[in-house]
Amino acid sequence: MRIGELSRLTGVSVRLLRYYEEQGLLTPRRRPSGYREYESGDIERVGRIRVLLAAGLSTAKIAHALPRTCAEGNQLVPCPGLVPDLKQERTRIDETIQALRASRTVLDSVISAASAATPPVPGSGEMP
Repeated sequence: MRIGELSRLTGVSVRLLRYYEEQGLLTPRRRPSGYREYESGDIERVGRIRVLLAAGLSTAKIAHALPRTCAEGNQLVPCPGLVPDLKQERTRIDETIQALRASRTVLDSVISAASAATPPVPGSGEMP
């Protein structure tokens, strides 16, 4: 199938499918005319890519992980050797969330201090 059909079947834009190819996530054959030729298995592969992206993995990490996954129905199942990598990625995401929460707390403090120190501007609609 050609790229337009794969796009229609997966709901992923043609531009994004080309990006996946640039990142080594999809490897379509090329016809003599230069058109990309995808296989039916690429529909499932795009689905696995989307799941891994939604899980927060970068395309570089997906390129490493994708060959070590399979799909069972709508569920993505990692091979046993991939689980430690996925746990490490989860830890990285948890650390990022914690750092963002700390940043939000500091930002809230700065906003509160600024609000307390700055009287409202007349005519701005703010109440004292």
